[in-house]
Formats: sequence, structure tokens, C-alpha cells
Amino acid sequence: MSNRPDDEIRATEAYYHLVLERMPPRAEPAFETPEMQRRVWGRSWGVHNDVGRLRLCVLHRPGEEMLAIDPSGKYDATIGAYIDEDEQWYWRDSTPPDLRRMQEEHDALAAALRAEDVEVVYVDCPPRDPHAVFTRDVAVAVKGGAVIGRMGLVGTHPQAGRRGEEAYVARLLAQLGMPILHTIHGTGLLEGGSVCWLNESTVAIGMSQRQNEAGARQLEAVLAEQGVRLIRVPLPGYALHLDGACVMVDYDKALVNVTRLPYWFLETLAELGIQAIHVWPTEVKAVNCLAVRPGRVIMPAGCPRTRERLEQAGVEAIEVPYDEILKNGGGIHCSTLPLIRDP
Repeated sequence: MSNRPDDEIRATEAYYHLVLERMPPRAEPAFETPEMQRRVWGRSWGVHNDVGRLRLCVLHRPGEEMLAIDPSGKYDATIGAYIDEDEQWYWRDSTPPDLRRMQEEHDALAAALRAEDVEVVYVDCPPRDPHAVFTRDVAVAVKGGAVIGRMGLVGTHPQAGRRGEEAYVARLLAQLGMPILHTIHGTGLLEGGSVCWLNESTVAIGMSQRQNEAGARQLEAVLAEQGVRLIRVPLPGYALHLDGACVMVDYDKALVNVTRLPYWFLETLAELGIQAIHVWPTEVKAVNCLAVRPGRVIMPAGCPRTRERLEQAGVEAIEVPYDEILKNGGGIHCSTLPLIRDP
């Protein structure tokens, strides 16, 4: 038989197999490798840790959504806050938000990021969502892409509560060209403020009302494909997110608030070679800081003793005023969603 198939062979299924045996699919290099990322997705996306040099970050500048905090009849003196249980928001002060001051503080954060050569992009939000400034919660960047979370707060008004921010961030990532590797679905709950890369092969998730087992399992499946293990850390009481208790500030250093952590997690940090730097007890807001590169963080102003402890451990600190936004229930770490870090 000739090596050149005749018309009779081309008309059979055998011909199809003769052709395709010469063009095997190539599973390697893996999806997450820089080579494949650049070839298919234009650049190398995602994060491998929480302290590599930050390259691209999502923010939401406080805007008209803050007007949803209606001061008439919403103040509850028993908790010292404005609160609306139907629309699912709270404001921790006896006076309503000062939007101009919030915007000034947020602009200062954006300026500090840009001064560190971080590219900043902004995302919109639902019109009745006062907590949308906290972009960290809506997604989790992993190797080669992102996992879109599923927010816990759902207001009775269709545009109230944080449920719905997911679509805004997903559209932004699609516009940027970032792969979305998974979207938390079913009854899963997952908010990014409770996810911490301890190192490039270990991620911790704070389990609370806002992160349930269904959400953790879905994130765990994505990470397992990348050779990363997930550690579940139970948070006490009504604590929401792990970034109120532990934030990485260098490859081998974490700023911690021990009142929100189980003792065994501190032992886990030590086993991983991570030094725990303890926040000063009256400056717990300092924990919610952001590493822009190894050993350099942006932190809220007004925490001098914690800053001293960081500097003694070899960590540089950039301070920005953030007191007005902190009244909204979150800090600098909460307000930043990293999309790209150097490995």
C-alpha cells in the first residue's frame, strides 16, 4: 500500500486517526506557567503569595452608594452605630459618613500605591452598597487567575447588601483579560478578606459566618490543582475575616492579633518559619495593612507602637490616614484586591 492515502482511505474513520495521531494535544506547560499565561492571556496573572511586589490592584472609590446610610432613625445607641438589618449595612459611629473625608483618605491610599509603582484600576458597585469600598472580599487571586467569591450580605432591596458585587468584579476582570478559574456557586460563601497566602504552597482561610464549608471546598479544589494546601482557621464569635487577625508583611513575617486566633495557628506559623509580630493591644486596626513588596507595608496612621514593632522586625511602614473609612467596618487590606504580584 502506498504511504499516500487514496480517496478510499480518506473516506474512512481510519484516515481521521491517521491524521490526529500526528498532532497530540499538549497538556504541558501548565496553564499557570508564565509562558502559557503570556501566550494565551497576554500577561502573567494572579498571585503566588501575599508579599511579592504588587503590580496591579483593584479599588473602589467611595461614592454615592454611601448615601444609602440614612441617618434618620437608624442609630442604635446600644451598639454605638447606625445599622439597617434589612438593607444589610452598618456604620460604626454616632455621626453619619463624611463622604469627602472618605474620598480624601481613599485617594491618599491610591496615591501611596501608585508611588510604589502599583497599577490601580477601579470597579463600580451596586448603587445601595455602602461597603463596596472593601474590594478585597469579592474575589481571590490565585496562580494564573481569580476565584470570584459569593458575598454573605443580601438586602431585602434588590440593590442592597453586598451580594451583587461579584458581577461587577467579574465584568472588570473580563475587560482586563484576567482568567476567572472558578466562581463560588451553590450555597457556598467565600469572601476574600478571609484568605491569606502564608507561602507559595499554603493558604489559610478564616472560617466564620461569611465563609462556609461549601465555599472553602470550592476554593480548596482550585488550589489543589496548583499544588497548594488550604488550612481552615476557625474565627471566634462573630469575627468575619482573617485579615482582622493575620496579614503577611514579609515572606517570613506576619502581623497578628492573637485575640482572634486559635493557639494552634500560631504554632502553625512557627512551623512554617513565619515570625508573628504582635499588634499593640490598643492598635488592632494596624493588622489590616497591605504589603506592597517584601518587608514594606501601607498601614493606617495612628498606630505608633505597632509601627515600632514592625520596624524592629525589619519591616518598613508607609502611613495613610484611614479613620473615616475604618468606621465602615474595614481597613486598608480590605480596600485592596491584588490581581498581580511578583512570585
